[in-house]
Amino acid sequence: MVESKRIEIPVGGKVVTIETGKYAKSATSSVTVRCGDTMLFVHCCVSKEPRVGIDFFPLLIDYEERMSSIGRIPGGYNRSEGKASDKAILVSRLIDRPIRPLFPKGYRNDIQIVAQLFSYDQQNQPDTLAMLGASTALMLSGAPFEGPVGAVRVSKIDGQLIANPTHQEADKSDLDIVVAGTYDSVIMVEAGCNFVTEDDIMEAVEFAQVEIKKQCEAQLQFAKECGVEREEFVNPYDTTELKNLINEVAHDMIFDAYHNFDRAYRQNKLDEAKKLVKEKVEALPEDHYINQIIEETGIDFVAEEFKAAEKKIMRAMIMDEGVRADGRKPNEVRPIWCEVGVIPRAHGSAVFTRGQTQILSVATLAGPGMAQELDGVDPETKKTYMHKYIFPGFSVGEVKALRGPGRREVGHGNLAERANVPALPSQEEFGYTIRVTSDVIESNGSTSMGSTCASSMALMNAGVPVKCMIGGVAMGMITEPDREPVVLTDIQGIEDFLGDMDFKVTGNDDGITALQMDMKAKGIANDTLRRALAQAKEGRLHILSKMREVITEPAKELSQFAPRIFTMNIAVDDIGLVIGPGGKNIKGIIEASGAEIDIQDDGRVTITSNDKEGADIAIHMINQLTFKPQEGMVCKGKVVKIVQFGAFVELAPGKDGMVHISQVCKERIDTIEGKLNVGDVVTVKIIKIDERGKVSLTIKGVTEEEAANCQ
Repeated sequence: MVESKRIEIPVGGKVVTIETGKYAKSATSSVTVRCGDTMLFVHCCVSKEPRVGIDFFPLLIDYEERMSSIGRIPGGYNRSEGKASDKAILVSRLIDRPIRPLFPKGYRNDIQIVAQLFSYDQQNQPDTLAMLGASTALMLSGAPFEGPVGAVRVSKIDGQLIANPTHQEADKSDLDIVVAGTYDSVIMVEAGCNFVTEDDIMEAVEFAQVEIKKQCEAQLQFAKECGVEREEFVNPYDTTELKNLINEVAHDMIFDAYHNFDRAYRQNKLDEAKKLVKEKVEALPEDHYINQIIEETGIDFVAEEFKAAEKKIMRAMIMDEGVRADGRKPNEVRPIWCEVGVIPRAHGSAVFTRGQTQILSVATLAGPGMAQELDGVDPETKKTYMHKYIFPGFSVGEVKALRGPGRREVGHGNLAERANVPALPSQEEFGYTIRVTSDVIESNGSTSMGSTCASSMALMNAGVPVKCMIGGVAMGMITEPDREPVVLTDIQGIEDFLGDMDFKVTGNDDGITALQMDMKAKGIANDTLRRALAQAKEGRLHILSKMREVITEPAKELSQFAPRIFTMNIAVDDIGLVIGPGGKNIKGIIEASGAEIDIQDDGRVTITSNDKEGADIAIHMINQLTFKPQEGMVCKGKVVKIVQFGAFVELAPGKDGMVHISQVCKERIDTIEGKLNVGDVVTVKIIKIDERGKVSLTIKGVTEEEAANCQ
C-alpha cells in the first residue's frame, strides 16, 4: 500500500489540496497540488554535491502545460507541445523570483523544480498553485531553503477583494495582482491593472499577506508531519583573508572610483584596482589558502569579493552621504530626451533615452487576420496587440551572437506589453492588429521601463487612438540592519546589481497599469513599499512630462504606408457563399484585390488594403457574391443575351434579370437591335420579382437622378 500525506489550505473560499508520497518517488520530493479540477504535479530534485567552477546558485525552474489538461491535441505539424510558450516561461519566472533570494550565500548545489499542469478547469488559475507547490516541494526536500513562501492572486469586484479569482472573475476586475512572500514580508509582486491607485495596490498586498501567512503555516506543519529536517548550510570557504587583502590593496581606489561620477573613469579605475588585487593574489605561495580554494572549486573568489567590496562602498555612499554612483540624489531621475517618427517607412516609431539607456520602438499596423493565434490552455485564444523586446550584446558593449529571446527578454517584453494594454482602444474602435518591437540600443538599467515609454510614444506616432500616454520607472532600495531603508528612483544597472530591490511601476498621471517587484533581500516592509509607490509616482510624472515635450496626442492621420481598414456587413447565411467551396471565392477576391479579408461569425467583414482601389475591388466582388435583388433597386448590369422580346442583364454573377422590349425606350420599338448589344453596361431598376424569383427590369423607368446616384 502507498502511504501518502496531505493537507488542505483554504484560499479565497476554495480549498487547495497538497498531497505527497504517491508519485515520482525517485525525485528528492514531489507534491500534487489541486484546486477544483486544476491539478499540477510539482517535483524537486536537489543534487548531493555542489557544482564545481560556478559563481552562482544553479536553480532551474520549468513550468509545463499539457494540452491534454483541457482535452485537446496540440496544433502544429508535429502535434506536440514543442518548446516552452511565452506563458510557460512567464510562469517559470514567477515561481523562480520569490524562491531564489531565500537560499544562503555560497550554496551551489543544483536544484531543479518541474511544475506540470495535467488538468485544467480553465477557472482556477494554475500559476499561484504552481508557486505554492514549488515552495512545498522545497520544504519537503530538506534543502537549506529559508522559506516557506506563499503566493496568492488578488482581484477586486464590486469593491470586494477576492483571493485566487477564476479567469472569469479576474477579467471583470481592474486589478489583477500576484503577491508572494514569507510569513512576515513581501518578496515579489506582479500586477496588471486598469489605472488603479497606489492605495488600491497596498490594500491588495495587505489582503494577500493574510492568505500567504495561512499557506506558510500549513507548509511548516506539513513538513513537520512528514518528518523532514532542513539541512543547515555553512559556507565551507572562509574568504576573510581575501576580503582583508582587497580592503588593504584596493579600498581607496574603489572609493575614488565611486566618488567620480564619470562612468568610464569609474570602470577604468575599478579594472585597475582589480588587476592590482589579482597580482597580489598571484604573488602568494601556491599552497596559500586563497589559491587552494580557487584551485579546488574553480570559483573566481577574487571577482566575487571584489564585487562585495564595491557593493559595500556604493551602499555606504547612499546611506551615509545621500549620493548615488552617478551623483544623483535618491529621488532624482536621469536626464531624458526623446524623439518620434525616426524610421521613414515605419507606421510609427520613437526613441526614448534616459541616461545611458536608449530604446527604439517601432509600431506596425495590420488587419485583424494578423492577430496572434494562441495554442495554449488558457481561455484566451488570440492577441491583437503584441510587444517584442530585443536585447542585443552591443547595447552593453559586448560581442554576443544574435539569438531568439531568452527568459529575461520574454519577461521584459511582457511587462512593457501589459503596461500599455489598458490605454489601447477596443477592437470596435480601432480594428487593427498592432505589433511593437523595442530594440535596446544602449543599456544601463531599466530597459523594460524605457521600452514601456518608447512603445507608448510609437503608438501615438502611428496614430493609434490610445486613451493616454503611459510611462514607467524602476525603483531600487538599499537596506542596512537597524537603519531606515533608502528608496532609489530610476535605478541604473549597478544599483540593480548591487541593490536590494528591483521595483517597476507603469501608468499615466492618475493610475497604475502594471507593476513588478523583485527582492534580493528577504522581503520588504509594508511601510517601505508604500513609500516606494509614492516615490515611483513622482518619478513617473516627471518622465511623462519629458515625453510630452515631444508628443502630446496621437497623430491625426495614419502613415501613408499603413494599411487602411474598411468594414461591411453581410448576412450570416452568405458567409459560406463568400468563402466558396474550399475557399475558392475568397481566394479569388484576395488575388484580384490584393486585400486581406477577415470574416467574423456575425457577418462582419474586415477588408485591409494598402490602397483604396484594392479595397473597392474587394467590396464590389463581395457585394456581387451576396447580391439579393429587391423591388425598386437601381443597379448597373451587363447585357448577356438578346432575344426577340427583350434582353437579359447580369446583375451579379449567377443573378440575371430581363428587360422586356417595352421597357427599353420611352418610345415604342419593334426590335432590340440597334438599341442594346451583348456586353453593354446599362443602368436598370427592378420593377418586379415573381413568386419563382424571376426578376423584371426597366431601363426607361430609371430617372436621371437615380442613374447619377447609381455606382
